[in-house]
Amino acid sequence: MIDVNKIRADFPILNRKVYGKPLVYLDNAATSLTPQPVVDAITRMYNCHKANVHRGVHALSQEATDRMEGARDKVRDYIGAKSTAEVIFTRGTTEAINLVASSFGEQLANGDEIILTVMEHHSNIVPWQLLQRHTRVKLNVVPVDARGELDLDAYDDCFTDNTRLVAVCHASNVLGTVNPIKRLVEIAHSHGVPILIDGAQAMPHRRVNVAELDCDFYAFSSHKMYGPNGVGVLYGKREWLEQMPPYQGGGEMIGTVSFERTTYAELPFKFEAGTPDFVDIAAFGTALDYINAIGIDAIAHYEQQLLDYATERLRGEVPGVRVFGEASHKCPVLSFLVRDINSYDMGVLLDRQGIAVRTGHHCAEPLMRHLRVTGTVRASFAFYNTRDDVDRFVAAVARAASMF
Repeated sequence: MIDVNKIRADFPILNRKVYGKPLVYLDNAATSLTPQPVVDAITRMYNCHKANVHRGVHALSQEATDRMEGARDKVRDYIGAKSTAEVIFTRGTTEAINLVASSFGEQLANGDEIILTVMEHHSNIVPWQLLQRHTRVKLNVVPVDARGELDLDAYDDCFTDNTRLVAVCHASNVLGTVNPIKRLVEIAHSHGVPILIDGAQAMPHRRVNVAELDCDFYAFSSHKMYGPNGVGVLYGKREWLEQMPPYQGGGEMIGTVSFERTTYAELPFKFEAGTPDFVDIAAFGTALDYINAIGIDAIAHYEQQLLDYATERLRGEVPGVRVFGEASHKCPVLSFLVRDINSYDMGVLLDRQGIAVRTGHHCAEPLMRHLRVTGTVRASFAFYNTRDDVDRFVAAVARAASMF
């Protein structure tokens, strides 16, 4: 059972007022808020343990290293990876996907094919297009049906003898659709093809075990999981990571360096060039502790109730509303339009009533074209949101709609 009042006390920003109205923060799919224990962890690192990590012989360096590597082990445990060698720290989901596109992409040849879906975020489209500057790979795109669910027959049909990788989101940041990842992995592996999962939207809201999913790569971000900005994770199966070349060169990722030849460090450090953001990485470990203390299953159940309540009220009380995404399994994302009211205009009017939502194409322009809209209004929920937040949100939408 979620004690939402106790949780909200850990988020002082929720006490803010916007334009004189109490803040209702419903932009969690863009970034989540950060609880006080995580902020305190950052402060402690700067005040007590600030020193560069790895190879330092002095006490502060060893303390900072222990905290950073302790966070890596917490990530390993949280996602069910076999080893910390399979947990690579990046600056976010975007960099994690770019790492795979650049490094795994080096083994691709002209005519090779990659399977994506129409619901992908730009971060899982553009890196593969950048790869096309050097290698003429083909992108095959899986469509969605009227409910916003992937066409699994079309997905299976996309595989050819030239398919080398699948890259798909676990959950859509627009539709909220939670894709059947285990089934997608099984189909990909039946064709002998590895699969990368963009888990940015799914990881904050549901239990994810990479070993059970059997995916080859899984990428996600700290800042969507109540942790600091600028930290992400790429999980990769060891057998893939060992054969992939480094993504960047510099300090930290080397074994030996001469002007004639360089050797690389063991995993995971081979892919972590330069001084890492060890302060925020350590604090991300605290964010995982915070989620674990509440319980991800309890979080998922509570957020589903909020989503169902918000969807029912919005449809029942706002004439002309169109909801995008009616999949049977959704993360707590509610995208909608009201009649022909522009999403930006609706967002501005909601903001004036203290309601923070996201508007526009949500970095998913191909999906917007598929939906035949230029953008939507997106309300996205977290475990610190309440039914009162939903009530205020729906009333604000109704009031804004009445102005047109």
